[in-house]
Amino acid sequence: MTETPEARLKRMRMRSWRRGTKEMDLILGPYADEKLATMDAAELDLFDLLLEEYDQDLYPWVSGTRPCPPEYLDLLTRISAFAKTRHGTD
Repeated sequence: MTETPEARLKRMRMRSWRRGTKEMDLILGPYADEKLATMDAAELDLFDLLLEEYDQDLYPWVSGTRPCPPEYLDLLTRISAFAKTRHGTD
């Protein structure tokens, strides 16, 4: 059975908000709410792959305390900038 585009966005949004750690919920959830609907197919595919990563890896990548895999660099840079703006941090 094929996932409809609407079901995919709903699943990805829920997965962004229910990560397992509150920090990643607060970073990925608002980003997904605001950006998923405007992403193209390639961006959605990459974000979907990112959602499969462990929070223990994601948080250091987003916060810049550990280098992230090159395939995620642009996406995580945008997510990090979004989170910093949203939460008022530098």
